[in-house]
Amino acid sequence: MHPTLNIAIKAARRAGQIINRASLDLGQVRVTTKQHSDYVTEVDRAAEAAIIEVLRDAYPKYAILAEESGASTGSEGDSDYQWIIDPLDGTTNFIHGFPQYAVSIGLALNGVMQQGVVYDPNRNELFTATKGGGAFLNDKRIRVGGRAKLSDALIGTGFPYRVFDRVDEYLSIFKDLTQKTAGMRRPGAASLDLAWVACGRIDGFWEFGLSPWDMAAGSLLITEAGGLTGDSKGEQDFLNNGDMVAGNPKIFGQLLQVIAQHQQR
Repeated sequence: MHPTLNIAIKAARRAGQIINRASLDLGQVRVTTKQHSDYVTEVDRAAEAAIIEVLRDAYPKYAILAEESGASTGSEGDSDYQWIIDPLDGTTNFIHGFPQYAVSIGLALNGVMQQGVVYDPNRNELFTATKGGGAFLNDKRIRVGGRAKLSDALIGTGFPYRVFDRVDEYLSIFKDLTQKTAGMRRPGAASLDLAWVACGRIDGFWEFGLSPWDMAAGSLLITEAGGLTGDSKGEQDFLNNGDMVAGNPKIFGQLLQVIAQHQQR
């Protein structure tokens, strides 16, 4: 296992311990609202601080992009490596005791994902991937599902909850896919949705307006598990534009076709 992946796993598990401890008494967790339907808790901040401490200790020169603290450079200030961190993806779920949230840590080299970890502290499921080295769930190799028809596929998504400028486009796609698939699911933590595509629990996923830390680790899991990722046009610019479509190779293309029919005309 690559040493940077080992460190990312250590950091994710450390964050998971903080999250699990806090989940035992949610009534004591202090919550602040960043904007409409966008929450941050002291648990997000504590988990992020723990992750950054582990990563900085091992790789002080690497840059960091984290959800709560933003972007920071390494000690040298010019590293080509950048950690991309979501300490608690699914904060709203966490606040409600809805057990669907995860820690996500990715490592990019000049914008290309090299390592990815998504850790589900509820199920103690650790998803990991190394560029060129495959994807794993708790050390067992995983592959995307094999369903070939959209009509047989279970598709994950995430509804807009902060910015609603594309909600009509979104709902038209959702309506179309509801009629063309075996079912739609909206669990509420994109990093975990992507991990579930990687291990075949869902066959595809799409969402608009995501942040890099929602997608970084999960996108590598999927490609290393034999799947495809792209933005709403199938291009590889999703970390920058926030639109994510993913799936096994057959479902991915069919999802893009449906989405294309509803893009702002």
